[in-house]
Amino acid sequence: MKNSRKIFESFLFYIFTFTLYLNPNHMNRLIAPSILAADFGNLQRDIEMVNGSEADWFHIDIMDGVFVPNISFGMPVLKAISKHATKTIDVHLMIVDPDRYIQTFADLGATILTVHYEACSHIHRSIQAIKSAGMKAGIALNPHTPISVLEDVIADLDLVCVMSVNPGFGGQSFIENTYKKVHQLKQLIEFSDANCLIEIDGGVTDKNAVNLIDAGADVLVAGSFVFRSKDPTKTIANLKGLIA
Repeated sequence: MKNSRKIFESFLFYIFTFTLYLNPNHMNRLIAPSILAADFGNLQRDIEMVNGSEADWFHIDIMDGVFVPNISFGMPVLKAISKHATKTIDVHLMIVDPDRYIQTFADLGATILTVHYEACSHIHRSIQAIKSAGMKAGIALNPHTPISVLEDVIADLDLVCVMSVNPGFGGQSFIENTYKKVHQLKQLIEFSDANCLIEIDGGVTDKNAVNLIDAGADVLVAGSFVFRSKDPTKTIANLKGLIA
């Protein structure tokens, strides 16, 4: 059953990216609520809220307290999320030596696995290992890391996650230089004839969502803005409406 779901999610992912590649100006963009901002005491409730909402993906941040100063949650919690989630599971590893756990996250149901450029000694090897495990491969860049580091691997990627806050904690303010980086990344993707999505993670709200899409973003991760609102389902619908 789990393998069937992963195959179906992979099919949907490729349909989205292929259609986007052919017709980039007429494609709905994606909203991925960040579970880091959910109520951990009512996690199943929040998972089912996302299931029933207009959100497209679940964004799962895994932090180890070493690569970033915070510890979020690990394998048992992801296993529980995967049990109830009915949408694409987008896992973002903020950990040292992520290669050790690639197969583990595949087994736990991740559809997309994103590792940090700054945490990988051999980034091409990491990308290939993720794909070999049956997942889509993503690379995340910290705010200080230039887009140019992706020149030699952009064609191998399914997703680039541009950090618009410093990784480690939710609820931070959006870094304005992100727009410039997204423009640069979009130019690199087009110049390289690559076919990957641009995801923005950190400080996304209804105040910057449209500008991010205009800059070239495809996927917006929203955590505190969604889960701290009075009506998260409506907040997701409003964001989706803004960027559709």
